[in-house]
Amino acid sequence: MAQFRTRFAPSPTGYLHIGHAASAFHVWDAAEAAGGDVILRIEDIDQTRCRPEFEEAILEDLAWLGLSWSGDIRRQSEHYPDYAEVLEALAVRHIIYRCFRTRKEILAEIDRAPHGAPAVFIGEPLSEDEEMSRIQDGQAYAWRLSLERAQNALGSAYDGLGFRESDRGWQQAEPGAFGDVVLARKDTPTSYHLATTHDDALQAVTHIVRGDDLFLSTSVHVLLQALMGWPTPTYQHHALLLDDAGKRFAKRDKSTTLRAMRKDGLTPDDIRRLAEAA
Repeated sequence: MAQFRTRFAPSPTGYLHIGHAASAFHVWDAAEAAGGDVILRIEDIDQTRCRPEFEEAILEDLAWLGLSWSGDIRRQSEHYPDYAEVLEALAVRHIIYRCFRTRKEILAEIDRAPHGAPAVFIGEPLSEDEEMSRIQDGQAYAWRLSLERAQNALGSAYDGLGFRESDRGWQQAEPGAFGDVVLARKDTPTSYHLATTHDDALQAVTHIVRGDDLFLSTSVHVLLQALMGWPTPTYQHHALLLDDAGKRFAKRDKSTTLRAMRKDGLTPDDIRRLAEAA
């Protein structure tokens, strides 16, 4: 297995912008410095927003930037059965449960929590009869990870959950801050949390380089890794590129897309300079 394998994993829900380019440079620079390699994964589980033309544009933009990857591209939408197996493994152990509450009901319950309590949702599995009745009625549901049952499954190891941040050392994981997270829905076969941790393990990713907007999510990922017996990679969360107003770039900012910049005559070297100067 490679000593350093990282990945770049965009979602094809729009065109890449200057912020994505900055993140890509972090990924490829880290791999080059370590003598490792980069794999490309397309995280296209959002069935309403992902489009083939955006994926095609991602490949075109990366090639234009001079960035190449090892092996075949993994598209998550082609591997829903893999994620279903993970859900089944967790369901057999009664670590996940069907939650039929609507978002409105969940928000109302969080608002009713005592003052000072964490603003997260902690649910409770229904009886088997009530659950089957709701399923037969065609009610929508989400598969949620039971934090309480996850703690019971891991025992004393739960309190020791954490991960190594490449430039900050050991970080204590705090999955309790998220409550019972959604791992899938009735009509959505997987969530980001489940799919990305599964694929990192499957693809032998040893180092994850990504924006610090995902730092907190790492606690959920570490919990899933422990429950499934998957290795925990080393993480590196870099600062996000911000615009003049101090906001992160978004795919709706059409003027900052790499396609627009290329059309305006900028070169890959110009993009790198802009990313490094910000």
